[in-house]
Amino acid sequence: MKRRDFIKTSAIGLTAPTAIFGGTKIKTNRNAPIILSTWNHGLPANDAALKSLQNGGNAMDAAEMGARVPEADPKITSVGFGGFPDEQGNVTLDACVMDSTGNAGSVAFVQNIKHPVSVARKVMEDTKHVMLVGEGARQFAVSQGFEEMNLLTDESKAEWEKWKMKRSEMTPHETHDTISVLAQDKNGDLAGACTTSGWAYKMHGRVGDSPIIGAGLFVDNEIGCAAATGLGEEVIKTTGSFLVVELMRQGYDPTTACEEALNRVIKRHNGNPDFQIAYIAIRKDGKIGSACIKWSFEYALAQGGVNKLHKIEGMI
Repeated sequence: MKRRDFIKTSAIGLTAPTAIFGGTKIKTNRNAPIILSTWNHGLPANDAALKSLQNGGNAMDAAEMGARVPEADPKITSVGFGGFPDEQGNVTLDACVMDSTGNAGSVAFVQNIKHPVSVARKVMEDTKHVMLVGEGARQFAVSQGFEEMNLLTDESKAEWEKWKMKRSEMTPHETHDTISVLAQDKNGDLAGACTTSGWAYKMHGRVGDSPIIGAGLFVDNEIGCAAATGLGEEVIKTTGSFLVVELMRQGYDPTTACEEALNRVIKRHNGNPDFQIAYIAIRKDGKIGSACIKWSFEYALAQGGVNKLHKIEGMI
């Protein structure tokens, strides 16, 4: 396709199929909403996201409402309230959102705010910025009416105390299960949200991929959206979610795009990385995909009136 023809086709927008490099045409999935989330806590997240759509919300509303559920659940130790703290005993949170217009908002290293995903949306919609961090993010949240609270539960504190006693005998971190929520509404528009308390017992000040647009989350309403979970440092180094979407633009189906993005990581680690990364993706036509490096990974898919957990095996 000539460049001018591609630009002309792209400018048509949703009135015509989206153009993909290689000549493939892809249609928009309409009137068949999809919610795709990471891990088993994606199931209640999907329920909340679907309820938002049923009440007239759009894809961005759905993704935010879905992500808020695990943020508020003290039993989930990798997200929000109840999340495992850093090495100093502080629960520090990261989150981002991206909507169908390409607008984005993010907060990182924020403390004492239960719903960083909603603060990220406020950053996106009510400021000229994309990312606020640390004390500035907390101050902004308070100015927007968010209440402060201690996010360290007794259970997470007890685990942190155990880790401190045996840290010389233990791995430097525990596995963590970021919640990423991707949504496509009845109009076919796409949006996403990502929120986490991050790497357990991390260095104070550490920020992972979850609040970084293009790493933990990326949305291109012409093509598709993708999100990550796993070791954020490695996702950042390969701008993973952006890569998945760009591979879909080149004609890869969503699963193959996720696998190819992970192949870049696997190659960097001589074919056998000792950590996990997983991606989820939705293409504009409603096709979904997922892949993980090793072991296994679960994602929750709500589609056609069914909200179900799916398990995939690792690539290596």
